[in-house]
Amino acid sequence: MRHPHANVATVLVDPAVLRDLELELATLDLWVWPIATTPTCPDGPRMAFQIRRRLLEGRRGAWDCAAGWAAVWISFGETWYRGAEPLPWVAHAALWDKLGEYADHTRYRLGLGGVPVELVRRRTEV
Repeated sequence: MRHPHANVATVLVDPAVLRDLELELATLDLWVWPIATTPTCPDGPRMAFQIRRRLLEGRRGAWDCAAGWAAVWISFGETWYRGAEPLPWVAHAALWDKLGEYADHTRYRLGLGGVPVELVRRRTEV
């Protein structure tokens, strides 16, 4: 049996735009979780380093500009979910469209991953 998980995009974000991106995503009920400082993430700095390294190495030099960028998870707020139904495609589109506006300052692979729900609890619950 699979443990409960949250759908997230794993993104490298230029620290110069991280705050602005976070605020814009929040208006869409999309939540940015810097992996290194997520309160519920055990050994966040190490996990952020490993994720960033894996993403950079996977692109074999194409993303070297992002070597010092922040590794973040972006999760979907409650307004995107309808009970037990899968996350709707319009939610995916909202995220990818917004990240596209920041194309010079973000690096990511299309598609979502899953992390334990505890790692991306709503900000009011932490």
